[in-house]
Amino acid sequence: MALHRVEPALPAAAMQTYAALAPLATHWRPGTCEEAECTYQAGGWVTKVDEATELGQRQAHYIRREAGRRFTSHREAELTVFIFEPGQTCFQAHQVPLERDPLLVVRGGDWRGDPRGHPARVHIRPEDWIDDMQTSLDATRRRVEG
Repeated sequence: MALHRVEPALPAAAMQTYAALAPLATHWRPGTCEEAECTYQAGGWVTKVDEATELGQRQAHYIRREAGRRFTSHREAELTVFIFEPGQTCFQAHQVPLERDPLLVVRGGDWRGDPRGHPARVHIRPEDWIDDMQTSLDATRRRVEG
């Protein structure tokens, strides 16, 4: 799905972005199917493999010989269809959130970037981030109202 943005009326240098971020590296950890409330584990899943390709042959070999999952299989046209029963670990690499506060960031520019190259500011306290945003919005309102 393509992302469509309205072209801003102001240049990127006139913008500021406020974001509450939870980066994968610092705010998430690998998790189990249970922790991630995995729908594949709960309801089972289907994997279709084209064994006419090298990749498909490797996938089918892994499923049959190494994965340790319970399944049935059948052929559907040119594909091998593996049906995995519920209650077993899926093949997804789940990530679950850590109990960490988000990083409260203020950076110059917008989605187009920061042409001034100012370093981002990270607020420690949510109150300070909100106050910063309110101050910026108030200044913008005063400029618009003249």
